[in-house]
Amino acid sequence: MNTYGVLVISHGSRDEDWVKLVDEAVSAVVMPAEIPIFSSYLELVEGRLIQDGIYSLEAQGVTNIIVVPLFVSSGSTHIDEISYALGVIPEPTLETDLEQFDIKANIYFTTPIDDDPVIAEIIYKKIEELSDSPKQEILLLVGHGSVEKGFHLKWRKGLEQLAGRLKALGGYGEADVAMLLPDQVHRKMNWWAKHKPAYKVVVAPLFLSEGYFTTKVIPSRMEGFEYRYNGRALLPSPLISKWIEKQIASQITTANR
Repeated sequence: MNTYGVLVISHGSRDEDWVKLVDEAVSAVVMPAEIPIFSSYLELVEGRLIQDGIYSLEAQGVTNIIVVPLFVSSGSTHIDEISYALGVIPEPTLETDLEQFDIKANIYFTTPIDDDPVIAEIIYKKIEELSDSPKQEILLLVGHGSVEKGFHLKWRKGLEQLAGRLKALGGYGEADVAMLLPDQVHRKMNWWAKHKPAYKVVVAPLFLSEGYFTTKVIPSRMEGFEYRYNGRALLPSPLISKWIEKQIASQITTANR
């Protein structure tokens, strides 16, 4: 008999509040009582790493593990190395220190956040307070990004599609994206200052939880420019739990075909 379990994978942090926000979102996921769920981390959270989660689920009799990567982009190099270590892909695109996990169960790997409409709704609710005349505003969506070929393109595609959703939701005059890696913020801000100087810039961070990047890095890259920003990340939001539920449901449906 096939039994299901869910392994949610996040990056991890030394910041206990960061981990708490992720755990709370996972705990709020509504699941059938017979399906266990484990919140795991790629690194930095002792006793809660990916292999710990696999062992825990398999010890409960799970034969099919639905893996939900709680990362904001398919362009994250971590998605590539985790996919390899779980046996989803035969070889990683880039070199990795992550070794293949000890797994007996079947793995069903879902997609990261990318441009999901649920995520657009979360971001819009976080930044709505910054806007007073959307048609005269530029939405700038800022993500971590990547300099690696292929990964960069995935980051850009996801950011641009998500920015398009946000433009429609908020009725902004313009929408654009910028990555921190490579550093595109200064160039984008200069471009808009030159071409639409009367427009206000509303900056939205695409990060799972608030921390170093939202409080330090983004403001430092924006120095010298006028902009509106509150640094609010995706978490906390009950809609993250709903997104996880949607990812799980799609895989159960696929596996049962």
